[in-house]
Amino acid sequence: MSSRRPVSFGLAGLFLILCLLNAGSAQTFDADAAYGPVVRAYLGYLKNEQEVVDDRVSRREVTPAYYRRNSNRIRALRQMAMRIASETRNDYLPELEAVSADEFGLLFEQPPHLSVLRVGEVFSTKFRYLGVVRSGEVFYVFARLDPYEQSELRAREIRSGTEAENLPNPPQLSGSKNVTRARRVSTP
Repeated sequence: MSSRRPVSFGLAGLFLILCLLNAGSAQTFDADAAYGPVVRAYLGYLKNEQEVVDDRVSRREVTPAYYRRNSNRIRALRQMAMRIASETRNDYLPELEAVSADEFGLLFEQPPHLSVLRVGEVFSTKFRYLGVVRSGEVFYVFARLDPYEQSELRAREIRSGTEAENLPNPPQLSGSKNVTRARRVSTP
């Protein structure tokens, strides 16, 4: 009978450990529960992307440098998404792009100089600059404008006769005001 005690204690200990692990994952979920379904879905997407990168590095399919850069990029996108959601208090996220200084050519045919970047400024009538996120390295985060915003900018450009890059745009994120965007409504 003495052999049963260690087994039952082992099962009780295992049950306790599983409960603690489940409570830890519930706390992570509760942190994301403060956001709406769109933001939670995006954060879940980023978590899945990190798992893919982790899997690829464990199989030695990618270099350690590739792994570090993409893990840092995912962390930067997560930080910016949570920042936007917290500051705007709106369950909407634009399509986000995070690039390092040497990757500007991936977004722009004629990349802007880093010294001219201002939060809220629109570049190439396609991207609004949101700011810098330091996540292991420096990433510059841009929001891709939706087609409606792009056509509005082009119309303003035609009316004023100037280039869209020179038009003043209100910053998306500000410390003093909450900037909100009307929610999209779709018919079933």
